[in-house]
Amino acid sequence: MGVLQFLIIILILIVVIGISNEKIFHIQSDIAIILFSLIGALIILAISHFFRIEPVDRLVAGIGEFGFEEYLMDGVLCFMLFSGASKVNMRKFRQNVRAISLLALLTTVISSVVYGLLFYLVSMAFHLQMDLLTCILVGCIVSPTDPIAATGILNKIGLSKNVCSVIENESLFNDGTGVTLFIFVRSLVSNSGRSNFFVLMLKEILGAVAVAFIVSFLLFQLMKITRDPIKYILISLLDVSLVYMICEHMGFSGVIASVVCGMYFSASFGKMERRAMVIDPKELYKDFWEIVESLLNSVLFVMIGLMVLNVNISKYVLVIVPAAVLINLLARATGVGISSVLTGKSIPGNYTIREYVALMTWSALKGGLSLALAISTEEFLPRDIYDIVINVTYVTIFFTVLAQGLTVKNVYLAIEKHKSDRFKNGRKIPAE
Repeated sequence: MGVLQFLIIILILIVVIGISNEKIFHIQSDIAIILFSLIGALIILAISHFFRIEPVDRLVAGIGEFGFEEYLMDGVLCFMLFSGASKVNMRKFRQNVRAISLLALLTTVISSVVYGLLFYLVSMAFHLQMDLLTCILVGCIVSPTDPIAATGILNKIGLSKNVCSVIENESLFNDGTGVTLFIFVRSLVSNSGRSNFFVLMLKEILGAVAVAFIVSFLLFQLMKITRDPIKYILISLLDVSLVYMICEHMGFSGVIASVVCGMYFSASFGKMERRAMVIDPKELYKDFWEIVESLLNSVLFVMIGLMVLNVNISKYVLVIVPAAVLINLLARATGVGISSVLTGKSIPGNYTIREYVALMTWSALKGGLSLALAISTEEFLPRDIYDIVINVTYVTIFFTVLAQGLTVKNVYLAIEKHKSDRFKNGRKIPAE
């Protein structure tokens, strides 16, 4: 299948699903795209199973040949992260930096390890033939919350700006932790090296921040001497793509570097706001990144749904589905719980530990990054183990985006009501 043909199919689905949802279903747009793309993929699978229709068979084969991991990790991820990070509220980020840091670093590591331990128990109980390191690798894949899902879904369903700020900023930064931990555990599983995790983490973070600041500072000087808003856009595109490429080449975290680039440009633009308003009164720069984010989000969610066409269902699927859902929630709650204890009185929103854990657990959506990491394991895992990893990843993505994404607003309102009742009763100190 050619690139143009594949793009046409993606665009047809985005347009048809978007208009149908707008007129009939009224579901949050990104959730609707992934939901109906999944339904469409299942219909195509059913047709191809019972009937031999050549165009349908070519479609299934063409989607299977598409390099999803390369498309996301080596293509559009840096631009999506830059766009999300450029909208970060710096005041709220500084206000909640302790909570965000603990969630992005400690929670991700704890959740990955706890997930691995619990999944290993399931593996032994049901003879899945997965060793402990492979189970922890699965935890590394599904534990990081997805910045694309968070920025694309959660900020559109009515959560408070303070809550959205914590969730979005954690999602933007914890992927760096998750990818680093994944690389470390993958090296152990595939016997390709035994690097020290903390050295690797320090290298990836410090290197990414240094490269992002240096390149962004230099390129932003060009923005100061031009009066063309189109060049603003071109310079920002050059910045994030160049930084991402340098970091990936040098072994630093391109994910974290892309986030730092977006935040740097956002903060720098804030300092020259008057000049920018004169030069770019129509806000072409802002609108460009809004459109890019919306378009790439839609394409990504359609592709997540369509990639189901080439997933082999594991013979352990009846074990995998409930285990993936329950273990994900338990591991996330454990990680958030430990981080919230260390956060102490700095817990955002005056929540109790119990309220905070419930909210941050249920709002933790997974997405394209988890799928890309899972697909990358095909090269070194046995086929039956790889099928389990892909099945677990898909179950986790669909449950968090569809079940949690559709109900997180109700959970948030219930927690807010509980907090309001607690304040009325005079319990203003968040303690358990």
